[in-house]
Amino acid sequence: MTTTAPRLGNALARLLILAAALLGTLLAGAAPASAHAALTGSDPKDGAVVATAPKEVNLTFSEQVAMSADAIRVLDPAGRRADTGEIRDLCSGSVVRYGVGLRAGLPDGTYTVAWQAVSSDSHPVAGAFTFSIGAPSQTSVALPDRAPGGGLVGALYGIARYLSYAGFAVLVGGGAFVLACWPRGASVRPVQQTVVRGWLTLTGATLAMLLLRSPYTGSGKLSDAFDLAGLKAVLETKTGAALTSRLLLLGAAALFVAVLFGAYARRTDPKEKKDLAFGLGLGGTVVAAGIAGTWALAEHASTGLQPGIAMPVDILHLLAVAAWLGGLTVLLVALYRAPSVERSAVERFSKVAFGSVAVLAATGLYQSWRQVGSWSALTGTRYGQLLLVKIGLMAVLIGIAWISRRWTRRLADQATPEADGNPEADGDPEEGADEAAQETAQDAEAAQGSEEPAEAVDPERAAQLARQRAAVATARRKRERDADPERAGLRRSVLTEAAVAVVLLAVTTVLTSTEPGRTEEEAGRATSASGPAAVPDRPVDIRLPFDTGGVDGKGVVRLTFDPGRTGANALHIFVERPNGKPLDVPEIKIALTLEAKDVGPLPVAPDRIQTGHWSASGVQIPMPGEWKIQVTVRTSEIDQTTIDKNVKIG
Repeated sequence: MTTTAPRLGNALARLLILAAALLGTLLAGAAPASAHAALTGSDPKDGAVVATAPKEVNLTFSEQVAMSADAIRVLDPAGRRADTGEIRDLCSGSVVRYGVGLRAGLPDGTYTVAWQAVSSDSHPVAGAFTFSIGAPSQTSVALPDRAPGGGLVGALYGIARYLSYAGFAVLVGGGAFVLACWPRGASVRPVQQTVVRGWLTLTGATLAMLLLRSPYTGSGKLSDAFDLAGLKAVLETKTGAALTSRLLLLGAAALFVAVLFGAYARRTDPKEKKDLAFGLGLGGTVVAAGIAGTWALAEHASTGLQPGIAMPVDILHLLAVAAWLGGLTVLLVALYRAPSVERSAVERFSKVAFGSVAVLAATGLYQSWRQVGSWSALTGTRYGQLLLVKIGLMAVLIGIAWISRRWTRRLADQATPEADGNPEADGDPEEGADEAAQETAQDAEAAQGSEEPAEAVDPERAAQLARQRAAVATARRKRERDADPERAGLRRSVLTEAAVAVVLLAVTTVLTSTEPGRTEEEAGRATSASGPAAVPDRPVDIRLPFDTGGVDGKGVVRLTFDPGRTGANALHIFVERPNGKPLDVPEIKIALTLEAKDVGPLPVAPDRIQTGHWSASGVQIPMPGEWKIQVTVRTSEIDQTTIDKNVKIG
C-alpha cells in the first residue's frame, strides 16, 4: 500500500493549534508587562507625613521618560486636583526628575499622587502613592485598577507586536531562502504566496500599532484609536517616527517582492539572473536592515547601557532570527506544496541556519549581559526567567535542527526525468497538472481523429477525459515522491522545528516588553535605600505661622534646608505677612534639637539679606533623625514668640 504525506492544511492546522496552546500557556499567567523605566524615588516619599504643604511634588526615574501635560496629578482627600498642572523638567546630568507645582493653602490630610509616562523604550509606565500634610486622613480617591498598557487595547497591541515580528521573519527569511538557497522557488506559487502574506502581515500589524499607540499609552479606550489629535501626538514621538519609517521601508520591500517573483523568476539567461540576484540581495539586505532598525531605534536597545553598540547588535540579532525562522517557514511550505524541492536547496539552507545560530549566540550573549547584568537578576527577575525559557527553547530548536540535518543527508534527490527536462517541474503541482492535461488532451484528440471520422469526435469530452488522466498521473507521481521515508522524516522534523519557533517568537515578543533585569534590580536597590540615596539633593521646606500679639505680629516663617540631609546645609528664612508680602522683623533665631539622641539645642544665627529674607550657610546637621526646629521671631522691642515643628532630616 502506498503511503502519502500529510496534507498541508491538516499539518498547518495542527501547527496552529499547538502554537496557540503553548502561547496561551505562556501568556495566561503573565502579569502586565513592566517597562524599562522605573520610579526610583519621590519627594515627598510614599507614605511620608510632612509638617507643612510642599511647593511641589517631584518624581525620580531610572531613565528618561516622556511626560504629557497631564502626566502627574495630585489629588486632595476629596479627590479634587491639588496641583497646578504644569510639569517641570528637573533633570540634571544622570538624574531624571520631573515635578508638578502644588496650589497654595492646601489643608492637612492625605494626598494621592497618580502619574503616567512613556519609557524611552516605548512602553508605558504608571503608578500612584500617597503622602500626608500634618497628619493622615481618610481619602475618597479611588486609584485605577488598570495596569498601563493593559486591557483590550493592551492585548490587541501585544498581538500586533507578535504579528509584526512574525511577518518580518517570513518576509525577510523567505526572500533570503529563495535568493540564497532555492532560486527556482521564485516561480513556485505557494512560496510566492507565503512571502507576500508575510509582507501583508507586517504592514497590517504596523498600521494597527500606529493606530493603537495613543490609547495604549494613554486612556486605554479602543475608541481613541481613531482620534486624529492622538495620532498626531504619536507621530511626534520616537515610536511614532519608527513605525512611520517602517511603513515607508515596506514600500521598498513591496518593490523587492515584485521584482523577485516577477522579473527574476522569468529570467532564463544565467548571467542576467545572477546579476539580478546580486542587485536584489544587496537592496534587500539594506531594506531588511532598515526595517530591523525601526525596532532597535525605539525599544530596549536604544536606552540604557551602550546604546551605540546595542542598536547594531540588535539589528544583526533580528536579521539572524528572520533568516532562520523565516527560511524555515518557507522550507516547510515548499516541502508540503512543492515536494520536488532539491536536496541541495535544503543543504544550503542548513548552512544559512547554522550561520544564523552562530550570530544569534554572539548577539544574544551580549544582549543578555547588557539587560541582565548579574546572576541574581537572571534567576530573580521576570526578565531573567523569560530569558532562561528562551535559551531553553533555543536549545530544543537547535536539537531538532540537528535531526533535520541528518534527514537532509539521507535525502535522496527526487529529480525525475520529467523534472530534468522541464524547468517548471518544481512549480505548483496544479499548474503542472493543467499543462499535462492539455498535452494529453491534444494527443487524445489526435488519436481519436485518426480512428474515427472528424464529425463523430466530441472534442470537449475528449479534453475532459484527458484532464482526468493527467490529474491521476500527477497524483500518482506526487504519492511516489511523498512515500520517500527520508522526505517524510524531514517534513516531520521541520514541522516540529516550526512549532517550537512559533513559541520562541512569542517568548521573544513578551521579553521585549518586559523590564530588563538590570534595571529592575537597580530600581529595587534605589527604592529600598534611605533618604538621600533614593532622592538625592532633596531640600526640606517648612512653613510655620506665628502671632506675637503686637502690631504686625501675625505672619508666616518659611524655612528651607538645602540639600536637606546630614552635613552642611544652606538655610534660607523668609518672613511674610498673611497676604504673602515680605515682613521686616528686627530679629529671628533658630535652634535645632534631636531629642532622641539628646543632641542640642544647636543655635543658628542667620544673617539678614533683605526685607523678609534671612540666610545662614554651613548649618551642620550631625546625624539623621527627627529634628525639632525652633524659630523665635521678634516683631518689636517687647513682642516675640517661639514656634517649633518636628521634621525628619537625612
